[in-house]
Amino acid sequence: MRTPNRSALFLIAACAISASARAHTGHGTHSLMEGLTHPFGLDHLLAMLAVGVWSVSALPANKVWQGPATFMLALVASAVLGASGVTLPFLEHAIALSVVLFGAMLVLAAKPMPKVFGLGLIAVAASLHGLAHGAETPETGFAGYAAGFLLTTGVLHISGVGMGLSIRRFLAERSATVLGGLGTLLGFTGLYLFSQL
Repeated sequence: MRTPNRSALFLIAACAISASARAHTGHGTHSLMEGLTHPFGLDHLLAMLAVGVWSVSALPANKVWQGPATFMLALVASAVLGASGVTLPFLEHAIALSVVLFGAMLVLAAKPMPKVFGLGLIAVAASLHGLAHGAETPETGFAGYAAGFLLTTGVLHISGVGMGLSIRRFLAERSATVLGGLGTLLGFTGLYLFSQL
């Protein structure tokens, strides 16, 4: 039982060490391939996985889809706003703190939280990511980038759901401990991302 717990923590730690701390700068936004690869930036990657894991851990089994769907809808809507010039001060800092937020949500996943409140937090975090990506919109070629970005985002959500289901199935007795460990790691990673801005 201890091996999956360590494996999950190792996976998140490896991502934290190997990925770039500033995922919204210095990349192209003109092609499908750039869209497919961009969500592997650390902030987005961890957010997507966390949404899936939280949805399995905190929502009823027949409502798990609502977490990823909420994120995707808020992401698209806010990207449209970002493309039209809407932005927020210190947006990159807020995105890094969204990783801390998702970490806190995982730590608290085993405790009852009103579903609407949890989905609202997901929508707020997704909106921060969407504003940043919308602001990157080029004059041409954005459709392919957006399609690739959304496809990879969906796959990462599904991967997070798979992680959550694995925790529930194989680590049921330790799920609160595993979720707490993952959430704590996400929180510290978010603070690290914040410190690098």
